[in-house]
This record gives sequence, C-alpha cells and structure tokens, in this order.
Amino acid sequence: MPVRLKKLIGTVLLVLLVAVYAILATIIAVAQLAESGPLVHLAYFFFTGLLWVLPAMLIIKWMVKPPRAKAGPQL
Repeated sequence: MPVRLKKLIGTVLLVLLVAVYAILATIIAVAQLAESGPLVHLAYFFFTGLLWVLPAMLIIKWMVKPPRAKAGPQL
C-alpha cells in the first residue's frame, strides 16, 4: 500500500477514534458518575484521557511502518 494512502487512512482513523472515544467516555461518565464526587470525576477523566493513546499508538505505528519490499522476479 502506498505511504500516502496509509497516512490518509491513518489520519481519518485517528480523527474517528478521538471523536467516538470522547463521545463514549462522556456518555459513560454522565450515566455512571452523576452522583459521584469531584475526585472520582477527576480520576475517571484522567484515566480515560490517557487510555485513548493505546489504540492511537497502534494506528500511528501502522502508518509509519515502511512498505514491504517487492519481491524480485522468481526464477
């Protein structure tokens, strides 16, 4: 796959990941943490604020991986 195409796909995936992850984290916080104190909210948003980095790292790692070398003619 060409590098430019991989970077385009990776960029779109990263934007989608951040948007969907932020919406899900907020929905869960509203549903589960409504009666919780400020320290629980701080801990939850600190944890979820760092957790999205793991899938993002995998996407970026895939994006920057060099393309496979094409095999020469087989004799």
